Amino acid sequence: MYVLIAARRMRVQTAYSPVFEDWLFYVLLPFAAYATLSGSAYAARSNVGESLFGVGAAALLLLVIGTSDAAL
Repeated sequence: MYVLIAARRMRVQTAYSPVFEDWLFYVLLPFAAYATLSGSAYAARSNVGESLFGVGAAALLLLVIGTSDAAL
C-alpha cells in the first residue's frame, strides 16, 4: 500500500517533476524490499533458515533506502 500511495502522490503533484532517482528510491526499491519480505514469509513455511536471509536483505535494503534518501 505504501508504494502505491507514494507512486500516486508523485504522479498527481505538479510542483515538481519527479526524476528517475525519485522513482527509484520512493517506488521501485521499496517495492522490491517489500516483495522480498513477502516472499521470505511465504518461504518460511518450508525453509526457515534460508528465508531469514531474505528478511535480512529486505531490512538492509530498507535501511539503505532510508539513509540514501536522507543524504540526497
